[in-house]
Formats: sequence, structure tokens, C-alpha cells
Amino acid sequence: MIELPDLVAGGLTAGTLSALALGGGLLRLRRQRTRQLAEIAALRTQLDGTVRAFTAEVEHLAAHRVPAAARQVAHPHLDVPGPLQPLTVGTPLGIALENVLLALQSEVVAQRTRVDAAAQAGMRGATREIQAALYRLQDALRVLQQRYDDPELAQTLFRLDHENEQSLRRAQVAAVVCGAWVGLAREESHVVDAVTGGQARLAGYQRVRVHNHLEPGTALVSHAVEPVAVIVAELLDNALRHSSPDTDVVVSLEHVHHGVCVTIDDAGLGMTRDERERAQRLVAGDEPILLTALGDPPRMGLAAIGRLTRQFDLDVDVSSASPYGGVRAVLRVDSRLISRIDPEQRPPAVSAPRTTRRTVPERAAPSHTYGTENPAPEAAGHHGTPDGDGLPQRRRRVRAAVVPEESAARPAPRPEEAAAALGALQSGTAAARAGAAEAPAEELRAGTTPGSADPARVADDDTGDPAPAADDDTDQTDHVEGGATR
Repeated sequence: MIELPDLVAGGLTAGTLSALALGGGLLRLRRQRTRQLAEIAALRTQLDGTVRAFTAEVEHLAAHRVPAAARQVAHPHLDVPGPLQPLTVGTPLGIALENVLLALQSEVVAQRTRVDAAAQAGMRGATREIQAALYRLQDALRVLQQRYDDPELAQTLFRLDHENEQSLRRAQVAAVVCGAWVGLAREESHVVDAVTGGQARLAGYQRVRVHNHLEPGTALVSHAVEPVAVIVAELLDNALRHSSPDTDVVVSLEHVHHGVCVTIDDAGLGMTRDERERAQRLVAGDEPILLTALGDPPRMGLAAIGRLTRQFDLDVDVSSASPYGGVRAVLRVDSRLISRIDPEQRPPAVSAPRTTRRTVPERAAPSHTYGTENPAPEAAGHHGTPDGDGLPQRRRRVRAAVVPEESAARPAPRPEEAAAALGALQSGTAAARAGAAEAPAEELRAGTTPGSADPARVADDDTGDPAPAADDDTDQTDHVEGGATR
């Protein structure tokens, strides 16, 4: 039987052990709680840092990256800043932010295209009305040019007609940039007529020197005449605007392996590498054309060239420098757009520079049977073939059709000279015209203006050539009264 003191001692021992165990557990719980509180504090600090970093990244995205991404749509050469924390790149957060920029750029492109299409549609309608009004004014000027013979009035009408032609060119270029058709197809025309037609649409056309090295009769198919004239006019306009007024712009027409090339050289300031690359992208027509990308005010010349090169499969290159220090522009017309016209039945315009490829009959060498004092029959105007009696047969001497070198680059006349020549011509032929039927306006006007090209006329083969020289009365008379030479 257990004694009471032993029982009390055992109880005390058990209580002491239990208290010790409970105290150890409480101590461990306290240490664990302290450790958890430290971890919570560290996590809270880390979370606060992450929130601040994320907030700063979003603010950087909104303030810098988003505007730069929007500007890059219009100016691809601009760079978009990266994230503030380089370690963000490649993480889910970095990928999400990049997706935000891509989605933004895609939407900006879509909205910009939609707005630009609406603007182009509005401009097409406006230019259509403007062109119609300018064509009516052109017809009224033609009627006045036929009706009155006063030289001063003819000079005034000449200037008005040339100004009207320049306005027509600007309206036509704006319409082409906005997606309108270049105009109705013309008849087949000589390449040199299309080039001089583009030249005649410009202010300062007298500075252009055209050297024609094409074979006689080299022509353009009907649907390529007006596009080539428009492209040449815009290239010449750039050359004239960006070169000194006392310098010439040289145009050369050459045959190449796959067609014909029109090379335009100016002595201007030239372009920087970036400007040349941008101009080449525009004239190539590979990129969509937006009015908002053409500047303020918009520069539409190169953009119109790009539209036409893409529509008619032409090729324009402006990436080379001119040997005169400016810019060299080369228009290449593929052989499938080249045709041939009989130059005898349909000669080029009187004012067009004559080709240097014209064949010149060669004279026979003097015979050894003739002395030095008696020239050979060929040299004396005889034919070298003897007749039935064995004597040289006298024939009429045919003059070689030699074109002086300077005539190939004959400058276009000033409006004053052409107007004065027109007045004198009309006065001299008034009696003859009084008894004849009224000629069509296009035929009479072919020799009176520097080239009011009308793209809306199908049957008119006038490509807008510069007026013939004032001193070439014979050619002017044939051109005006005949009308069939255009």
C-alpha cells in the first residue's frame, strides 16, 4: 500500500514535468510567431517594392513607351524605349506590356487608315469638281484664241491658258494620289511628244533641254501616254524647283534592252541619304500612301509617281546622284508599253526635238576617172549610174536631212514670243480661214499654246507640247492649219 507522502511526491513530480513541457511548447510557439512576423514584414516590404516598381513601369509605359509606339507608326525610324527594369524583359509582366504596345500600334494603324481613306474620298470629290471647272475654262480660252487676232490679247490668253494648265496638273496629281484614275486613254503618241507634253505643264519649262536619241517613230501605247506625261512632269517639277533658275535641266531619251529610258539630270542641291531613300520608297509605290504622311502642306508629286508606277508597271529610280551635282531621275518604260508610229504619216509635234538617230544618205566617193578639177557626178548633183549611152545620168540632187546639233536641244520659246508669232500668223491667215469651215478647237490650238494637255480627250493626240519657236513660221503654219501633225 502506497504511502501518502509518496503519492504527493509523485503528483508533484508529474506536475512539474507537465509544466516544463508546457513552458517549452509555449517558448517554441513564441519563437515561431516571431519568425512568422519577420517573414510577414519581409513579404510586406517586398510586396510594397513590387507594387512601386509595377506602378513606375506602368507610368513609364503610359508616359513614354505608348506615345513613342504611336509615333513609330508614322515614323518607323523612331525607337520605342524599353522597360525601366531590364530584368522585366522576357517575364510575364514584360510580355504583357509588349502585347499592350503591339495592340496599340495595330489599332492606330487601322484608325489612321480609315481616317485617311475618308480624307482621300473627300479630296477625290473636290478635285473632280475642280478639274471639270478648269476644263470648261480651258475650252473657253480655246474659243477666245480662235476668235481674236490681236497679239496683245493673244499673249494674255496664252498666259492664262498656261496658268490654267498648271492648275490642271496640280488637281490631276492630287486626284491620282487619292486613288482616282489618271484620265482617259489617248491615242498612241511619240515618246518625245509625251515628254515635251509633261514639260509644257510647268512654269520654267524654258530651262528644260531635251535630247532625243530614240529611233524615229518610237511611241507609247495609248494607255501609257498620260501616265508617262504626268511622271515626267512631276520629275521635271522637282528638278526645276530644287535647282538654280540660271541652270538647265537635261533630259535624255535613250533605247535600252527592255524598253526606253527617260533620264532627267539637274544641277541642284541634291538629297541626303535619308531623303533619297524615302523618295525611292515613294516612287516605287511599294508602301501604302497616306495623306498624313506627305507633310503639311502635302508634297504629292513623288506619291503620285508611286501610284502610277504601281498601276502601269513603270519603273522610276531616284537613288543616283546627277553628274551635275543634283539628282538623277530615271523613268524606264518597258518594251510591252512601246509601240511604233510611222513618222512619215504621223510625225512628232513641230516643237519636239528631232531625233539624233535620223539616217543621213551617204554620198558616193569620187571616182578616180575624174580629175581634180571636175568633181564626180555624185558631188556635182549627178547620179553615178550611167544611162543607155554610157554617160552619167543627171538627176535632181537630194539634200541630206541633217539636223543641226543645237536644234535637238532647241529651247522652248517664251510665252511672249509664241503669242506674238501667233498673232502674226492669225492675221495672215484670217482671209483663208474666213471661207473655210471652222476647224476643231484642238487642231487650231495645237500651235498656239505651250501644251495644254487634256487627259479627258481620247481622240486628241496632243500631249501638251511646248509652243514652236517664234521664228519657225513655216512649221507653225503647217502645224496650225493642218492639225494632223499632232
